[in-house]
Amino acid sequence: MRTQKIVAAVTGAVLALTMTACGQGGGTAGGGNGPLIAIVSKGFQHQFWQAVKKGAEDEAAAKGARTTFVGPATEKDVEQQVNMLTNELAKSPQALGFAALDSRAAAPLLQQAKAQNIPVVAFDSGVDSDIPVTTVATDNKAAAAEAAKRLAEQIGGQGKVALVVHDQTSLSGKDRRDGFLDWMAKNAPGITVLAPQYGGGDQLESANITKSIIAANPDLKGIYASNEGSAIGVIKGVQESGRQGLTIVGFDSGQAQIDAINSGLMAGAVTQDPVDMGRQLVDASLKAINGEQLPKRIDTAYYWYDKSNINDPKIQAALYQ
Repeated sequence: MRTQKIVAAVTGAVLALTMTACGQGGGTAGGGNGPLIAIVSKGFQHQFWQAVKKGAEDEAAAKGARTTFVGPATEKDVEQQVNMLTNELAKSPQALGFAALDSRAAAPLLQQAKAQNIPVVAFDSGVDSDIPVTTVATDNKAAAAEAAKRLAEQIGGQGKVALVVHDQTSLSGKDRRDGFLDWMAKNAPGITVLAPQYGGGDQLESANITKSIIAANPDLKGIYASNEGSAIGVIKGVQESGRQGLTIVGFDSGQAQIDAINSGLMAGAVTQDPVDMGRQLVDASLKAINGEQLPKRIDTAYYWYDKSNINDPKIQAALYQ
């Protein structure tokens, strides 16, 4: 019902293009009269998005392009992202980079971009549509399976585990959930996986969810968190619960996770390469503007990191603080 209301609101916005964005970001990076690439991300406050932004701006500066970069205050504010997407389209950019919180809610605006002959490059979280010319993203199912494998190894293939997922509407949320669940179902018969809980990528909400899971499951052995905000929330929830001996694995990077791994509170995490994602997003957008054919998907790297390899130069290059 909520999505239907948002879709109805967007349909009106497509006709009028008058909705006002109220989130964070904005301003044009780069200079001159190069092509404008408008980038609408799933969020703005997490260090991950700032790293994507840096990669995009660096590549745009190197290629003589201009970029804008906006995102909602939280990764559960679908309506705010829709407002931002509306405003960015009103600028008539030469290309649009888009990481969808809810593909269905954004569908009318993607049709608007198509009507304006603006190529759409999906990134981070794919868009459930044939309109994007390519998707620049981590193989989230494979990365989540890696996290599941590592967690299973840490707890000896036995016990009960939980997962705190950032959302169930974006493709990245679904894939990071399903990749974890599928691996566990196929490879870990001795592990019981609790039903996924959704914290919207919000640290406080994820912490509260974690404390509730721990209170209801005194025999819990491990927790998987599917993005930066979820992971930080899980870490805080475990700390505040006072529970000892839980194995935590996460996704993404950021100083809080790095500190937790170095201290031993977190076993490890899967990191993407957000700076490279930003670079490849801009590069793909420029190729689309020039009419070049693009592959359906451009995979960006992911790495498992823990205390044993966190200082490896390859890992360090993919971490962001």
